[in-house]
Amino acid sequence: MKRYSVGIVGATGMVGQRFVTLLENHPMFEPVCLAASKRSAGMSYAEAVGERWAMASPIPAYAKNMTVCDSDPAQFPKVDFVFCAVNLAKDATRALEEDFARHEIPVVSNNSANRQMPDVPMVIPEINPEHLAVIDAQRRRLGTRRGFIAVKSNCSLQSYVPLLHPLRKFGLEAVSVCTYQAISGAGKTFASMPEIIDNVIPYISGEEEKSEREPLKIWGTVENGGIREAQAPRISAQCLRVPVSDGHTAAVSVKFHNKPTREDILAAWDSFAGEPQALGLPTAPKKFLHYLEDCDRPQPKLDRLTDMGMAVLAGRLREDPVFDWKFIGFSHNTLRGAAGGAVLLAELLAAKGYFD
Repeated sequence: MKRYSVGIVGATGMVGQRFVTLLENHPMFEPVCLAASKRSAGMSYAEAVGERWAMASPIPAYAKNMTVCDSDPAQFPKVDFVFCAVNLAKDATRALEEDFARHEIPVVSNNSANRQMPDVPMVIPEINPEHLAVIDAQRRRLGTRRGFIAVKSNCSLQSYVPLLHPLRKFGLEAVSVCTYQAISGAGKTFASMPEIIDNVIPYISGEEEKSEREPLKIWGTVENGGIREAQAPRISAQCLRVPVSDGHTAAVSVKFHNKPTREDILAAWDSFAGEPQALGLPTAPKKFLHYLEDCDRPQPKLDRLTDMGMAVLAGRLREDPVFDWKFIGFSHNTLRGAAGGAVLLAELLAAKGYFD
């Protein structure tokens, strides 16, 4: 299996830390540069992270004494591509990612800055791998030979969009979703976010707009060098921050043009698989969608590490008196939703030759 050299930009933040742990002994990717802000450059990674290390496992041995690089693309070590998980303003993030691409360093991004660019693919690998075809048009715009930007979607989408996708064949018309989002989605732990203890915060800036719009790009079509958004379904979203460490839960109600039976929905979920499963990519869950029959599942504490935290789970499928059906969805937000989803996207890009 071919090995690719990788940089992690924003390596000291929570998502960056997750990248560091996921790339330990990865069969395809070798991290050779951990990059952060200028104030961290020159320190060892352990010194730069300090007491902010938020993962359950210790800092991997390979990373502990690695010298942190500056995030300047012009001075960046030679790598095949970078993962990007910076904590900058949107304009600054967009400029940084384009600068990497123009320096012929492909970017696999966890950030939102470039998600709505028509020629930047926003990919859930099991759902819309065909959108990678738009990279050719992006390279023409940027004037690059191999540099490009590919992004993963918002972390909360993973808790319900994969479950909606196999149901589109029944004429999915309208969706109402309320997401209950873990504090790690804000880059926080209980120690750094004491205000969440015994509390629910009913507002997450920008989250509802992303939840309503991003699925339409994911379900869009590649046309004339860009991605044209789908026109349906209509989506209404509410997003709450809840006192959970990891794992986003979604309460979903759906309306169809042709209402399926319960058996139809369960069969559609059970049989669904995507290109990552067909290719046997290292991070791909063997079974993408799981339905749990127990009426009190899925639960973050019990279910977030299903299939390495890369599976999406559903439960409590029942008829809805206002819509047609309702159910609970769930995914691990920093694995499937953030760094793990980006690693899987990079594996797909590598398998299709985009880093060569």
